[in-house]
Amino acid sequence: MARTSGPGTRDRLIRAAEEIFAARGVHGAQLRDVVALAGQANPSAVQYHFGSRAGLLDAVMAGRQARTEGVLTPLLAAAEDETRALVGALVTAEASELRTERGRRCLRISAQLSHESGIRARTPHPTLAGTAYWRLIERIADRLGADGLPGPLLLERLDLALTVVGAALADRARQYLDGIEPLTGEALFLADLVETTTALLRAAQPEQAHHRKELP
Repeated sequence: MARTSGPGTRDRLIRAAEEIFAARGVHGAQLRDVVALAGQANPSAVQYHFGSRAGLLDAVMAGRQARTEGVLTPLLAAAEDETRALVGALVTAEASELRTERGRRCLRISAQLSHESGIRARTPHPTLAGTAYWRLIERIADRLGADGLPGPLLLERLDLALTVVGAALADRARQYLDGIEPLTGEALFLADLVETTTALLRAAQPEQAHHRKELP
């Protein structure tokens, strides 16, 4: 087994975490399994390099985010302030993770964390502050607001739309990882995901009588 502080140990732990978290769930996975898969003799290797499970997860997501940001940044710069164009940039960037097994695993992991972005409070999670991803979210929110969607409904709908995108890509990633033949080709799947998500965001507001807050 490798030494806890040896060269490359941190990267081995991250890659092992990607595999274990994707297969067993972020909260269900055991850190001892991550340590074993990384070939570490010291059971405290995660704490030594990352401080905690949360620190390890942040490191996994930082790598995934860096890859996606590299794709998204030029797409966002070129995108018109129109809902379909912005959603298209998002889906294209996120789908770039389907190209590798590592990316596919990370899509499965990030789908489990979709409600931790800070969208509902319109305050980014610290790891998203200043990123192209958050600028994209703000541009979509501004577009929906300009179209007349009220704030609370806008934020709930945007959170739901991003959850749908994440879940759809995570399921596609699962099919690829498990060797399952998808029902549709990837180009059609992604085009339909853009159209479906755009339609969700652009859906007409419910009638006032239909969205009064009901008592439990």
